[in-house]
Amino acid sequence: MTGALLADIGGTNARFALAASDPSAPALLPDSVQVYAVADFPSLADAARHYLDKVGAAPSHGVFAVAGRVDGDEARITNHPWVISAERTRIALGLTRIDLVNDFAAQAMAVSLLGTGDVVPIGGVRWTGWGNSDGWNDSGDRTYAIIGPGTGLGVGALLRRDGRFYPLQTEGGHVSFAPNNPEEIDVLKRLSGEFGRVSNERLISGSGLVNLHRALSQIAGEDPGPLQPQDITAMAREGDVRCLRAIDVFCAVFGAAAGDLVLTLGAWDGVFLPGGLVPKLMPWLAHSGFRQRFEHKGRFSPTMARVPTLAVTHPQPGLLGAAALAAQCALKAAA
Repeated sequence: MTGALLADIGGTNARFALAASDPSAPALLPDSVQVYAVADFPSLADAARHYLDKVGAAPSHGVFAVAGRVDGDEARITNHPWVISAERTRIALGLTRIDLVNDFAAQAMAVSLLGTGDVVPIGGVRWTGWGNSDGWNDSGDRTYAIIGPGTGLGVGALLRRDGRFYPLQTEGGHVSFAPNNPEEIDVLKRLSGEFGRVSNERLISGSGLVNLHRALSQIAGEDPGPLQPQDITAMAREGDVRCLRAIDVFCAVFGAAAGDLVLTLGAWDGVFLPGGLVPKLMPWLAHSGFRQRFEHKGRFSPTMARVPTLAVTHPQPGLLGAAALAAQCALKAAA
């Protein structure tokens, strides 16, 4: 019997899976993963019921990671109209309990289960995984930053204190964008005219890539017309100069924001970069200004040069982290 229903709910996709029932070995059952468009269902409960009926499972509890702020029993998806009540969803699905967490709490917990094959270093700082003197086998405290662009921009952290893991749930993607050069100041002026206040998410996300491309086109006196993020990456692969520039600026701003997060959290042990856009940008990310802007922090530049930045390539880190949280909850309930 499976122990937990797992969900990773973003602004575009709802991902579901099952976790093994043994809390001592948190495990995502990879064959159980299904992905649906959130637009196809009126509510999370409807999507989850469709999934459970399809796989024929009857789990006892659920861990749902959602792309929005969790306020008590309720969560509102930032980039989609779903409003989720844990209690109403629990009753609709016949579960004994549901734990609602921010999606980047799950992304953070996934870090504790990632191996070297699940990440690609961006820049020259190596990472050798957890099975060594620099990893989980030592007795030291650790602080890791988590930042990743998808439909929105997720931000979190993972702390290890006294051998236990603590994910931080934040809405750090909505901090104000800080331009660093004349071109970015021009971009900010354009986006300020459109949105008023401009957060990092307005640039570092799927819609942010479109915003960047549109602003750069307008600065050049061009009208790009309506585009989707995949249009920009496809045109960049074909050598379109404006699309390539939009990706270059995106990566540079992403690096700057990741570096700011390290300084804010004291996350000297590393930064993990999940998110649906990261794998799509891998052809450009390693050769962009990401790492230069990440390290370019004035008097702290030498310190930043020693901090690894790791693109997450695991196919379902949100569900992996939800499985870790489910095991953690089960251990607490059994204590």
